[in-house]
Amino acid sequence: MILDIAWEEESILMERRDLLDAMLKQGIEGGIRLSGGSDEAEVSLMLVDDQRIHALNLEYRGVDRPTDVLSFALQEEMEEEPDSEFEDEMLGDIVISVPRARAQAEEYGHSFERELVYLAVHGTLHLLGYDHEEETDKEEMRLKEEEVMALLNLERA
Repeated sequence: MILDIAWEEESILMERRDLLDAMLKQGIEGGIRLSGGSDEAEVSLMLVDDQRIHALNLEYRGVDRPTDVLSFALQEEMEEEPDSEFEDEMLGDIVISVPRARAQAEEYGHSFERELVYLAVHGTLHLLGYDHEEETDKEEMRLKEEEVMALLNLERA
């Protein structure tokens, strides 16, 4: 798997980013592997502030507020072409708000690291076609998220 991480949000010290980068990579790889994705998959991850994710949320979803994570899948499943091959393995982009992750970690009573990895896993599953619009889909996605988090020893407290 190829993971490109861009730290646009600057509150995390450089020395701490190496550990977080490794944890994020494990989470994204775990999500891809447990969902049957390709070992050659490519993902871009941006860690941003609330202003940046707010602008993206407004531009792409029409929602005028910050959010915790956005996913932009580059490959969509098409029912009319089930056996089509893609030229590359680029899954898409994940954008995470560091301030939202920090606030949610406090709200849910677990570590910032756990929340950040969880959001990366959540975003990865969206890139792979999971969603949470219908209750059954939501349950399936939550089970997959928890399975990945358990593999990383980052279960809910």
